[in-house]
Amino acid sequence: MRWLDALMSWRAGRAGTVDGRWVVLDVESSGLDPRQDRLLAIAAVAVRIEGSRALIDLGDSFEVVLGQPPGPAEPDRQNILLHGIGVGAQQQGVAARAALQSFWAYAGASPLIAFHAAFDRALIERACRAQGLATPGKAWLDLEPLAGVLQPTVQARSLDEWMQALGIHCAVRHQAAADTLATAELLLKLWPALVAELPHPSFRSAAALAAQRRWLPG
Repeated sequence: MRWLDALMSWRAGRAGTVDGRWVVLDVESSGLDPRQDRLLAIAAVAVRIEGSRALIDLGDSFEVVLGQPPGPAEPDRQNILLHGIGVGAQQQGVAARAALQSFWAYAGASPLIAFHAAFDRALIERACRAQGLATPGKAWLDLEPLAGVLQPTVQARSLDEWMQALGIHCAVRHQAAADTLATAELLLKLWPALVAELPHPSFRSAAALAAQRRWLPG
């Protein structure tokens, strides 16, 4: 697939060092159980780290709907109303294997960030296994515990609660691209507190800070 090889080469050139480009992502799925529900879409956007500054790079973004084969099962219409990816759009999406390959090519060497990252990671990795694809050994960061460490006085758990607490506005929720941007904006809102804790934050040090959440009283 020459187009995929070209994309991977271009992305590798843009990715730079791991600590210079972090990839924020969100997925849409057919339900809330990552062990059995289907991955429908992936969206991502790069956050550029420039010294002690972090910037969302809207020109470095990604979005794909994974094609779903027609089947006898009745579609979950309530879930479709939530994520907005109708049956037709699902059936006309990019073939799952190619969609996943293009996502990994986009991510390149960059680490991955998501809100409640275990859900996104489980869906993506299970979809890869179903397509016979190896899963790259990527570094992941869950933004929810990092937010809790950096803003301990904020009583928030869900992304909606964090958005409300920190004044983040999202025109359309529960759609991968919009939720990805909201998550990236949350990271930027947390950035001054992160720099106060870690004057020269790296992805590894941010992940270590997030891991402290398990030792803090709930």
